[in-house]
Amino acid sequence: MPTTPEQSLATRCVHAGEAADAHGSPHTPIYSTSTFAFPSTAAILDVVEDRASGSLYTRYGLNPTIQALEAKLAAIEGAEAALAFASGMAAEAAVFLAHGRDGIVCIGDAYGGTLELLADQLPLLGIPTHLLIGAELDQLDERLASLSVNAGRLVFLETPTNPALEVFDIAAIAERAHAQGARLVVDNTFASPVNQQPLALGADLVVHSATKYLGGHSDLTAGALMGSAELIGAVAGWRKNLGTTPAPETAALLARSLRTLPVRVQAQNASALAIAEAMQAHPRVARVLHPGLASFPGHALAARQMSGFGGMLTLEVTAEGADPAAAAAAVVDRLKLFTLAPSLGGVESLVTQPCTTTHHDLTLEERQRRGISDAMIRLSIGLEDPAELIADLEQALAGAAG
Repeated sequence: MPTTPEQSLATRCVHAGEAADAHGSPHTPIYSTSTFAFPSTAAILDVVEDRASGSLYTRYGLNPTIQALEAKLAAIEGAEAALAFASGMAAEAAVFLAHGRDGIVCIGDAYGGTLELLADQLPLLGIPTHLLIGAELDQLDERLASLSVNAGRLVFLETPTNPALEVFDIAAIAERAHAQGARLVVDNTFASPVNQQPLALGADLVVHSATKYLGGHSDLTAGALMGSAELIGAVAGWRKNLGTTPAPETAALLARSLRTLPVRVQAQNASALAIAEAMQAHPRVARVLHPGLASFPGHALAARQMSGFGGMLTLEVTAEGADPAAAAAAVVDRLKLFTLAPSLGGVESLVTQPCTTTHHDLTLEERQRRGISDAMIRLSIGLEDPAELIADLEQALAGAAG
């Protein structure tokens, strides 16, 4: 069903991309088929040679279920086009290979798999990478100027970051990147399109681990990339030949989840802020990181750049002379409503220690350089009653102290 950019995000989440169904289904059916038949050679050549749109072969993404999802993904980020992937890492890898072959500068902290790809694997292909922490942002221009300008240079960042929720000024960094002839890619996973619209702030491409808030139910693995038709088109061939297109069944499941994205995220926003405020006053908590808190270093920027502060928060517990990781584990292991698991953005609240999961492969020294304490506990707030989640945290903190 056609939608317009002037319509609300909630309306676009429900209606964008939905194909008219001959049997009256309000949603695009699942076309669980690998290939599609044509009435003639001329008809198949029209699709193969881009003279006509149509379905052809699912690995290419030319499947109605996948195409309907991509139209919805584009609409919710205000983009001309989108590509769906089998995972967020697949989306990142494809955009790095398509647009970052002259080099990539990563600003701030990022998901551990992203850091491994940038630091260890892309250099094996001859792609230079620079990893700057937030305090080193003044080096961005120099690092970009050191890269050649033949096949494309990228600046990549998450905002808010994983796990310290550091917030970066998208518009200012986009301006600096563009002045150097580079493009800006923003990982919008933690914020979601409900809370932040990076393309409207000057970013060139937006990437998501759709496994998280876009999927929202911890029952699918997928990725998404949104941007201009030209930039997205250059990535499509990489997706096709790397074989990272999602299955139609996954695409349909993700499209289902997107229809409830605004109501889920808005509820998670409210609960996370209430929990952050409660934890800020707890004597066993040394620090609470959440962009919605007035005490948070990036609060003013987040209030200007975001329409909501997100469902993620990170606690740093007091270790009181004990091993910091053990002190955090003692709290985590006593929680009852929070599920101990990696990932985030689902309807159930999750808890994890960055030093044991997302950033486990970094050395202790590198975690400390990035401000990732072993006493940190990352919380993904779900849709449970926030008062009951606060009570669960309070009993776990009290029990761990005893």
